[in-house]
Amino acid sequence: MNQVDLTNCDREPIHIPGAIQPFGFLLAVSPDWFVRHASANASEVLGAPVELGDSAVPLLGEAAAAAVRRHIQRLRDADAVERLFAVKVGAKQALMDLAVHRSGGALIIEGEPTIVEDEFDAASIVRVTIGRLQNHRDIVAMSAEAARQVRALTGFDRVMVYRFDEDGAGEVIAEAARGDLERFLGLHYPASDIPQQARRLYIRNWLRIIPDIGAAPVPVKPYTDANGDPLDLSHGMLRAVSPIHIEYLQNMGVGASMSVSILVRGKLWGLFACHHYSPRRISYTRRTAAELYGQMFSLLLESQERETAAHFELNARELHDRLMGAIVSDSPPFDVLVSFLDDFCEVISCDGVGVAVNGKYALRGSAPDEAQFTALIRFLNQASPSQIYGTHELQKRFEPAAAYADQAAGVLAVPISRSPRDYLVFFRKEAARTVNWAGDPSKPMSAGPLGDRLTPRKSFELWRETVRGQSVRWTDLDQRIAESLRVTMLEVILRLTDAAEKERKAAQDRQELLIAELNHRVRNILTLIRGLVGHSKSGAASVEEFSRVLNDRIHALSRAHDQITRGNWGSAPLKELFETEIAAYLGAKSDRFDMQGPNVLVAPNAFATLALVAHELVTNSAKYGALKDTHGKVTLRWERDDVGRLVILWTERGGPPVQAPKRRGFGSTVIERSIPYDLQGEAEIHYAVAGVEARFVIPAALAQFSEESSVRLAGAHEGKPIHRAPPRKEPALSGRALLVEDNLIIALDAEDMLTRMGAEGVDVAASVGDAMAIIERQMPAFAMLDVNLANETSFPIAEKLLEAGVHFVFATGYGDDLTMPKEFADVKVVSKPYEEADVAAALKKS
Repeated sequence: MNQVDLTNCDREPIHIPGAIQPFGFLLAVSPDWFVRHASANASEVLGAPVELGDSAVPLLGEAAAAAVRRHIQRLRDADAVERLFAVKVGAKQALMDLAVHRSGGALIIEGEPTIVEDEFDAASIVRVTIGRLQNHRDIVAMSAEAARQVRALTGFDRVMVYRFDEDGAGEVIAEAARGDLERFLGLHYPASDIPQQARRLYIRNWLRIIPDIGAAPVPVKPYTDANGDPLDLSHGMLRAVSPIHIEYLQNMGVGASMSVSILVRGKLWGLFACHHYSPRRISYTRRTAAELYGQMFSLLLESQERETAAHFELNARELHDRLMGAIVSDSPPFDVLVSFLDDFCEVISCDGVGVAVNGKYALRGSAPDEAQFTALIRFLNQASPSQIYGTHELQKRFEPAAAYADQAAGVLAVPISRSPRDYLVFFRKEAARTVNWAGDPSKPMSAGPLGDRLTPRKSFELWRETVRGQSVRWTDLDQRIAESLRVTMLEVILRLTDAAEKERKAAQDRQELLIAELNHRVRNILTLIRGLVGHSKSGAASVEEFSRVLNDRIHALSRAHDQITRGNWGSAPLKELFETEIAAYLGAKSDRFDMQGPNVLVAPNAFATLALVAHELVTNSAKYGALKDTHGKVTLRWERDDVGRLVILWTERGGPPVQAPKRRGFGSTVIERSIPYDLQGEAEIHYAVAGVEARFVIPAALAQFSEESSVRLAGAHEGKPIHRAPPRKEPALSGRALLVEDNLIIALDAEDMLTRMGAEGVDVAASVGDAMAIIERQMPAFAMLDVNLANETSFPIAEKLLEAGVHFVFATGYGDDLTMPKEFADVKVVSKPYEEADVAAALKKS
């Protein structure tokens, strides 16, 4: 006798049975309403003979046909079904509930007698019951309440919530049943109990009812159309039932059944399985309410799963940020990963974890020993280098793992490099458990009375099985988080591997910059000395006097450079900085320089930067500006503004006509950029024809003002007002905002934040393409851009906004480790998680 199992059911074409259940009728009509197929009972139900090729309009009645035509317009996709309730149909004008859908090129019209329920308010019932479900946060408790509510809604003797696992087997996790019935709660059913094609139909149809298990099906004639194709009844509410399924239910003693699908993220999560122990047909209205209930229950489940996923994904993001912050050039990749092993276990639930990097291994918690781990790594090397490898039963795929199944029965391996193969591996211990099956899950039996089809099992008595060598299964969420960790680890490994090379290159760059700057300094010094020689010679009466004057001036220049590298690096007076440089050029002609301002000490780091700026200003003025001409003068003023900053004003007059430089040399770069970049201050220089004008602002933290009277260099003009820059107004946050963020939760929070801050509207984009489309439609007033967007960056968006003059800021989870392109060096960056105050400060135009 050949042993067989119910997987043969997978070949049964249950969607084209060629028959319907007898509690209604079916017509299949062409687009112009001629009958192509009809159930054998259609003539009796409609009260008129039904002939193929006749118009269906007289059969249904003008009013009913018109109502159907109106609903056809709402059929937007292949899986759509339209419902009509209490329609007068046919010659008898009987009240019928109709379901209309398309199948291939035909329109399927199904009808069943209306069950009038005057007091039934489907919307109110569903709203109230779903409201009560929302009080439960635990899935099992919520399922138990749902089973009770569905039983109250439908009146079936037993309602079970049936959840599928990854292998397709199911478990009854909740049950509401008549008091005298045997309980099925906790029982497992093998995957073969529900064939694959039936599972596909459960996804396409939310509800399926069999009012009478013993009712004989009604044939649909003809079985095939003019092209020889059978009528596809995948969405038919009356579709006849597989004989194997009928016998299966009869073996359970069921008289009627109904199922409502539970879908999460488009996948079949489970079912509401409803059993009645005698025939039972509930109204189409009540079934529609049950279907709506199932959809709402599915959404609640999906929402809970998303909340859980968001929590773990947030932990994964925080771990990513901590890893990025821990990367330093002198830390080997292996040491960094080992220091984070405990953190990895917080992101993915596990009993142990191991890491393998460049032939070095570290293990934590419940895990194989190092030799076993080494062998496991060789096994993992056979898998794809870019995919997560996960199994809850390692010994089934890797036989040596049986030796340590009690410690590491399941693994989730995350490849973190391509060559050599490095891994982060999570372990779960064996979870030996007893499974209560509803009958023997293997179901060995022979062919039965249905010909070459299989006879389903007749015994559903408790059958216990002890399962060993398996761990708790890795969930889809575990897999998603592991994938995010893979991306993070690849970045960490790449950064750490390249750290030494980057450090060497940085040292080389620093040396080249130092050499270039030293060369520039030496050339300037030589030029200054040559000028000093020329000026000193003209006023000297003797060789001795010439030598003394020249020596004094060279020492003055030397003192200016000594100030930059002063040993104690204490704060120094601003006036001495300029006096040193001025004395080197003007000597006794200091009346050509008008300098005035309060006593102020400048912090050493700022003093060095200012010394370079002063040197370049004086040098350039001596070469090309007011100090080059014998009648030229320079006015220098400094003061403290309202917020305590040091403001320095440089004005040249009386020199040759000024032309803006055609090329920006190193000196010009120092003048214009060193204070903004090194000190976070401000620098402005204008090449007016009458003379160069410059304004510099030093932050308050770097300047210490004295209460003593102001200092004055001889030659200052009494009472001459100091030029003040006009006060700057900080514009209020207004206008429409562009928010670019690829994480939905962060985007929602940021959108609310920008709205509270005054944005008149927020356009949200998750990719460069979406953002560009928004900008094309309407240029925003300001923008906040997440730097990293999945597999791209927001820099193209930033370039577009920069060209249009739109103010924007960057947001990032990389903290200070993020290196920005030089064109965005002045753009403010807020680090995630950001506060409203941080964003508000960053978005204020400076």
